[in-house]
Amino acid sequence: MYLVSAYFDETSNKILEDYIKKVALASGNDFYIANKVPAHLTLLALEVRRVEELIPNFEKLTLQDNTKLKSGEISIVTVGQLMPRVLYLAPYINEYLFDLQARVYEAFKDLPGVKISSYYKPYSWLPHITIGKTLTAKQMLRGVEVMQDFRSLNGKIVKIGLAKVNPHEDVRSVNLFI
Repeated sequence: MYLVSAYFDETSNKILEDYIKKVALASGNDFYIANKVPAHLTLLALEVRRVEELIPNFEKLTLQDNTKLKSGEISIVTVGQLMPRVLYLAPYINEYLFDLQARVYEAFKDLPGVKISSYYKPYSWLPHITIGKTLTAKQMLRGVEVMQDFRSLNGKIVKIGLAKVNPHEDVRSVNLFI
């Protein structure tokens, strides 16, 4: 599985990484930290035999289409759960975020031999920033409890990347234009 994900400005990233550490400490589950998974918001999840099949479309999207892919602001407003194992922070879907995800989807949707997860198609996408993964029921309760003091935050998406999962490995990334 490969992901196309959005990454955040330094200030937002520090806050998100602190939440990941906070959940790991409270729950005793350090999956994200141990696997060096950076704070990110997944825009697209793809199944393909070889990552090399994705790189031309990623580069076309990020290099040739640079007048369209720009950095942008989002508001991260709530804590949520994907039962039974994932704790996340979720943004509002504003015009910027909706447009960014739709453009990424369009760049890969017709690529032969690539299967896009139905959870990452326009109008069925639940944007989220995972802060705890592979949690047991008890770990989830501890994670939710420690996040009770969460307050919304504004962040800026400044980069997108293509990465392999399990273990996380960056394949390509590009800074977005201001």
